[in-house]
This record gives sequence, C-alpha cells and structure tokens, in this order.
Amino acid sequence: MKKTFKFIFTKSIGLYINILSLVYPDKAIQLAYSLFSEPRDGRLDKNNLPEILREAVTETHFHNKDHFQTYTWKGNDTTILLVHGWESNASRWENILPYLKQSGSTIIALDGPAHGLSSGKEFNIPQYASFIDVLAQKHQPQYLVGHSLGAKTCLYYQAEYQNQNIEKMVILGSPSDFKVILTNYTNMLSLNTTIYSGLEKHYLDNFKLKLDNFSGKYFASKIHTKGLIAHDTNDTIVLFNEAEKIAKTWKNAVFVTTKGLGHSLHDDILYKKIASFLFDTN
Repeated sequence: MKKTFKFIFTKSIGLYINILSLVYPDKAIQLAYSLFSEPRDGRLDKNNLPEILREAVTETHFHNKDHFQTYTWKGNDTTILLVHGWESNASRWENILPYLKQSGSTIIALDGPAHGLSSGKEFNIPQYASFIDVLAQKHQPQYLVGHSLGAKTCLYYQAEYQNQNIEKMVILGSPSDFKVILTNYTNMLSLNTTIYSGLEKHYLDNFKLKLDNFSGKYFASKIHTKGLIAHDTNDTIVLFNEAEKIAKTWKNAVFVTTKGLGHSLHDDILYKKIASFLFDTN
C-alpha cells in the first residue's frame, strides 16, 4: 500500500511540473531543480548531537553567504578530512574513527551543504568542494576520505583544485556519471524533455558544468594522487559499474571490491584496509 501511494504521489508531482512547464517553464524547471537538490534527511539538532560528535571540538566556518560545521578530534600534525554523502552528516564516520585514531592523526569531519548543522536547503558538489577547500587551506590535510556523493565531491575537488598537499584519497561507494542520476530522477517523476533540458542548462549556466564532463570517471582521469576505491557488488544505491568506470580512468588507484556490505560499506576488514592504505609508508 505504501509503495502504491508513493508511486502515485511521485507521478502526481511529475505531472504537476510537466503541466506547469507548459505555462511557466522557468518556474517548472526551478521547482524540479529544488526537489532534486534538496535533501530530506541528514539534519542535526545542535542541542542533541550524537555522542561521537559531542566528543569533538566543533567549529562554524563562514564562506560567502553560507556557514558550515566541522568536528575535530585532535591529534598530531597529520590531518585526515572526512566528507560524508547525500542525506547524511559527520556522524556517519563513527565506525571508522577508531581505526583512524590509531594513527594519532588529527581527524576533521564536516557537514555538507544543507546537512548536519550547515546552512542552506540546496546540496551541490561545487559548493561542497568549496567548503573542502576552505578547510584544506586552513588545515592542510594530507588525506581525504569521502563516501557516496561526498566521495564524488572529493574527486571533483582534487580534479579542479589540484591540491598538491593531498597525498592519498579514499573513495567509498562513489557514483560516476551525473547524467545517470539526473536521468533516473526525471524518469522517476516522468518529467518531459523541456524539464530535462532546462536542468541540463541550469548546471551549465550556474556551475559552468557540461553534464558529460560532470562524472567521476572524468574527474579521476585528471587526478595523480594515490587513491583507494571501494565499492560493494551488492550496492543498490550506486551500482557497482559506476566504480568500475572510475577505476578505469584513475591510473594511480587500487580497487577494493566487497560483497554484502551494501552502500554504507561499514566493515572492520575494510576499515583495516583503509587504515593500512593511508598509513603504510611503503
């Protein structure tokens, strides 16, 4: 019953946007973009933070018209920056933290745009990457770890900013082709070609991004940093072949395959492999 209601509700929204596009195409495109870019989950209550975040030193950073939150577990001069994915927040790193802390490193996790305690309603990768750069300039992290759309943001960041201080990157469950995501969205709502073309133009006009080049495999081809790509063969959120595309173009990365972990990739064995990759000096 719930699936039927969700299907009808979703298609009804799509029908409304399609009808609106016949009269007010710009408004219809903006509505479609807002629905696409606004997360429904992942917010935090500053008065009721998860215990793992209460253990950290919190800081609010201001960038342009936005502010974003970071959580720091202080250690030595080696710094790791953690970048969460869609509808998540900095607390998603709780399970891997003990493995990273064993190195004695300083660990910083941030809340992405419209997530956690950060400002805004819209999530987009270029903005998220600009947050990363603010922290990179301030803290000079040597290691970058991202999950899902946070992982793709890491790929985008390193491809565009070419930060020479980043020695190693870990990419977990990253999507590659943005066109796949956008096509899935428009198909889910049965949106017409006017809306799809309008969304494509929106990315070009606002972010100077052609969708063909807005892909993890394209970003990876521009990265010389050492990398570890991990993806689960049973991932139903981001299909396994997305990781294969990234691995084919990232010449300096190792590809770790898991089975049965799904999209979250929470696993002690994997965490040990990640720690070994980051901190092994060989």
